[in-house]
Amino acid sequence: MKLFKTETISAFVLAAVFAATTNANAQKVQSTEYLKRAETMYSSIWKNYRVPAYKGLFSENFPSNKKDSLTYMQGGNVGEKPVSFLWPFSGMFSATNVLMKVPALKGKYKKFQDSLVTGVEQYRDEVRKPAGYQAYPVKLEKSDRYYDDNGLVGIDYMESYFNTKNPLYLLRSKEVFKFIESGWNEDMGGGVMWLEGHNDQKPACTNGMATLTALKIYEGSKDVYYLNQGKKFYNWMYTTLRDSTGVIANDVKPGGKLNRTFWTYNTGSLIEAAVLLYKFTNDKQYLQQAQQLAADSYKHFSSVAHDKNLTLHIDLPWFVTVLFRGYEALYKVDGNYKYLAAIEKDLNYAWQNTRDKYGYTTHSWTTKPDEISKPKWLLDEACIAELYARLSLINKPGN
Repeated sequence: MKLFKTETISAFVLAAVFAATTNANAQKVQSTEYLKRAETMYSSIWKNYRVPAYKGLFSENFPSNKKDSLTYMQGGNVGEKPVSFLWPFSGMFSATNVLMKVPALKGKYKKFQDSLVTGVEQYRDEVRKPAGYQAYPVKLEKSDRYYDDNGLVGIDYMESYFNTKNPLYLLRSKEVFKFIESGWNEDMGGGVMWLEGHNDQKPACTNGMATLTALKIYEGSKDVYYLNQGKKFYNWMYTTLRDSTGVIANDVKPGGKLNRTFWTYNTGSLIEAAVLLYKFTNDKQYLQQAQQLAADSYKHFSSVAHDKNLTLHIDLPWFVTVLFRGYEALYKVDGNYKYLAAIEKDLNYAWQNTRDKYGYTTHSWTTKPDEISKPKWLLDEACIAELYARLSLINKPGN
């Protein structure tokens, strides 16, 4: 009987070892494929979207007829210009920083990072004080300065700092945060507006990116001032913009009316911020809030109308990428892969079914013929490289 037990236990051990080895090998193959997709997309964008006449800059769309109408600016439609606005540009900056986290690729992508730093500095306006980054390159025209754009620059510079320890990048991020802070006022209980000089709304996009900029500066500098500022921004967002559905509303208007439009990235930025606060303070309330935000966002965006082939409503691929960052940060703490799995599944569907003749995915991650045939927006494609690079680095459950 003793021998039987020993043999049985040995068989279980061998089976477990075999299963673990098989799973590890399968994940290695998948990770390799995901990294290949990330590099393929990145390389294609670098080849097709770069504008030779403007060093370090990209076009808004590809193929471009220079006649597209852009809808993400204050006051309505803006015509497409010779190079992209800052927001889509930032998508390539972010993707580069993630690819540099792959140990074997850090050196390869350093030159791309250098080029992107050259590019982003062309948006830097030092005439208006404090210095900040405007929506379009300074040498081409004077344009508005959006606080959410500046938050993206701050985050990208901090991720660049984590990759290189170049003190200039930490300095630039601190300068960005100083500009963002200049937009804070106590109307609507606090928070920062969307656009410099326009006190018509306090949006989640601005304040979420400001929160992350502050917390990442704290992570890199250990200056407690930025931790306290991160808490201040986070607490204002959580108490002011969190809706009864549990997700984060788009903005609050003067008088306190909540704009109950829900975008994936607004909740995503707050999830990542909550996880960072938990890591920095060990206060479990932040972890609990991150977990609740994740659960509520998954429930909401999987229940609103979406394509039958997808798990979530894809409002904007880059928005979903920011949600992914939040889910990824939480997964690294609590090990719950459910939320990441949903985005992974949807992304793979888009890759396998919606790409055009150039290899670019559609805006909605669906097979709508008109989307497949139309020019593709830089931001929609840059985030595909970022997502696959992130997926290639994730150690999934079972290993």
